[in-house]
Amino acid sequence: MKKKNQTSHTNRYILIGLSVFCALMMVLSSFSDRAAGPFKALANITVIPLQQGINHIGGWMGDMKDNFATLQQLQDENDRLQEQVDALTTENNYLLEESFEYERLQELYELDQNYAEYEKTAAHVIGRDSGNWFNTFTIDKGSRDGIAVDMNVLAGSGLVGIVTEVGPTWSKVRSIIDDSTNVSGMVLSTSDTCIVKGDLSLMSSGQIAFDQMENNENTVAVGDQIVTSYISDKYLQGILIGSISEINVDSNNLTRSGYITPAVDFRNIQEVLVITTTKAELTGENETEEQ
Repeated sequence: MKKKNQTSHTNRYILIGLSVFCALMMVLSSFSDRAAGPFKALANITVIPLQQGINHIGGWMGDMKDNFATLQQLQDENDRLQEQVDALTTENNYLLEESFEYERLQELYELDQNYAEYEKTAAHVIGRDSGNWFNTFTIDKGSRDGIAVDMNVLAGSGLVGIVTEVGPTWSKVRSIIDDSTNVSGMVLSTSDTCIVKGDLSLMSSGQIAFDQMENNENTVAVGDQIVTSYISDKYLQGILIGSISEINVDSNNLTRSGYITPAVDFRNIQEVLVITTTKAELTGENETEEQ
């Protein structure tokens, strides 16, 4: 009897417990339904924007990573292209230099052919006196190469000057534009003689002066060529000095004077031809001072 009562109490406790659990679940269910709205509103205000911000930052960082990779690729490509540009620029400068050198050598070759009757040796200019003009300069050939004082020097299309000093491996040249130079010239078409005078002050206008030309019936005009004359005692005959740019009758009415455009660019001389025979050697005469 006692055992039966104990079993009855146990079943009652189980039933009560189940009832309490069900009631609690009902209350919680009801509470959850009421709280869902505020919780969702709070999430919309805080959690969702935060999550969107994190997603945006993540996307931005991904884009930055991609942009950085692209920028690095562009930088590498730019460096490669710059190297190509530098290489092409160097090659272009080299080709231009070769082209200019070819033109100069072609000019020198033509000059050599124009005066084929004279033996010549080529030389490079290695120095010059201060100033804008090549009135005196040094070349890289000397006595070891057969160069001697008073040898005529050519460049461009004609006469540059004359050798004034010689060392074993170098020589100094005084050009026809130097203030101390006088050259006996001659009009190629009429054989009228004149004196061509160096004058550096005239070179800014690209001219040199001449005077003491006889005022006779011979017609001498602008454009006529002036060459070294047969009466010159240091300059070989027939070397082109330049062409007349202006001619006037002097006040005495006996002589004419004017200006010559030289056959050589005296601002830029890099290579020359030296005629390896002097006027004195050709004529057998003693050297005398140029008049």
